[in-house]
Amino acid sequence: MNLITHHLVFSATALTPVALGEQSGSAIRGAIAGALWERFCVNKAAPTCNDCPLLKICPVGALLAPMRDDEQKGSDQRPRPYVTRPPRDGARTYAPGETLHFGIALFGSATAFYPYVVMAVHELERGGLGMRLPNLGGRRGALRLSAIAAVNPLTGDRQMLYTADNGVIQEPALPIGAAEVRAYAATLPSEQITLRFETPLRLIEQDRLVKRIALRPLIQRLMRRLDDLCIAYGDGPLNLDFRALLAIAEGVQVVEDRTRWVDVVSVSHRYGRRTPIGGLIGSATFAGDLGPLRELLVWGSLIHVGRNCVKGDGWYRVLE
Repeated sequence: MNLITHHLVFSATALTPVALGEQSGSAIRGAIAGALWERFCVNKAAPTCNDCPLLKICPVGALLAPMRDDEQKGSDQRPRPYVTRPPRDGARTYAPGETLHFGIALFGSATAFYPYVVMAVHELERGGLGMRLPNLGGRRGALRLSAIAAVNPLTGDRQMLYTADNGVIQEPALPIGAAEVRAYAATLPSEQITLRFETPLRLIEQDRLVKRIALRPLIQRLMRRLDDLCIAYGDGPLNLDFRALLAIAEGVQVVEDRTRWVDVVSVSHRYGRRTPIGGLIGSATFAGDLGPLRELLVWGSLIHVGRNCVKGDGWYRVLE
């Protein structure tokens, strides 16, 4: 099994006040998706991407509405090949001159669409970002893209891809795959691990929300998500004993729970929808036979887990 991930950090300077909510990943993802559609869709008359004859050769369709191949069974919806990582500042307004940072991770073959993502982020300079503010005449805050960097969240390595002063955009060259995940996982303790949930973790087990942290539902959803991503954008399905790993996760105990539930709603003005994106945030320490689960937990820190990953949910870090 292998899946390549590329992690990008965008830095932007506020030109006017820019107001972001508590979970701003939804607003950032919505702005970028809107910019992709506005700039690169050549068939806006189609009701949806799925109704467009250009779907299989269109970067907009590939990023916003991926579909399973005809021979695949089950749900017709692929996992989208990216996640958003919002600023960790919480709800706040950035004053003119302040810098905000947000991330996007691209998975596998979808890395080919990196130039489209960069140009879509550039479009935010024209369309703005965040809440519409009365003191701006009902417009969103204006900003200027100042830098793009590739990062390796496991090692801290960083590669500058673009600065506004230079103006030339480089190709990212810090890929993370199975070998890097395996090497990092081997450095983690095998008996006790702490996870810090940077954005809401929204898991559903047996049709009910998981409001008390436990490792088994997290591992179960993580294995399914990683398997789906590997099939869609990697080199094929996972070669894992799902039942054995779930049994190990079932035996792991929560020895310190510092999580809390937060209710957050994502609003789509284009489609008139309100989507709950709340979940568990904070940190939790797990103890038990964690050795066989370390690689999965590292993968989860890269690809997110649970509902609404493209909107930034399910992002956690493995604390050393």
